[in-house]
Parts: sequence; C-alpha cells; structure tokens
Amino acid sequence: MFTVQGAVDAESRNVMIYNKNNGLEQQWDLVYADEYPEDPKKGELNEKFGLYVERPFYIISEMKDNRYLDLINNRNMVIKTKNGRNTQVWYFDQ
Repeated sequence: MFTVQGAVDAESRNVMIYNKNNGLEQQWDLVYADEYPEDPKKGELNEKFGLYVERPFYIISEMKDNRYLDLINNRNMVIKTKNGRNTQVWYFDQ
C-alpha cells in the first residue's frame, strides 16, 4: 500500500510501500487531469479496474495539505505541492 513515510505531511516526503493501516497517509484520491470529452476513441473505462485507459490523472493524498504523488530522480516517489510537471501525472496502461 502506498504510504507517506512517518505519516508526515511535508513537501518532498518519501512515499513507500507498507502494510495497510487505514491511516490518512495511505488514502489517496485519483483526479483525472483532463475533462474527458464524450469521444469513444479517446479512451474507454476498464470496468475491472475502474480506470480509464491512458487517461491522465493525479493521485492526491488525503492528508491535510492534499499533496500530489510525484516521482523524483526517476526512482523515488514523494508527495509534493502541485507543480505542473509530468512527474505528477499518471495514467492506467493495461
């Protein structure tokens, strides 16, 4: 389960895999980055996973400052304030 290290809501805090504990540091919202138009060629809903295929989204922490999941140095996942970089945009690739 993605966990913000030490349950500390701070800029560039590490995100790691940890046992489920139902804390806010493990709760995330998926927010789609675009306003998906009614165009069936743009992407379809994968009902098994409940995600749109190749439709960009953000993963936002439920902790107080609602920071975004971010990838730094192509290897570390952290939480950061929204910054407009592609390292905060995710998509479902089936």
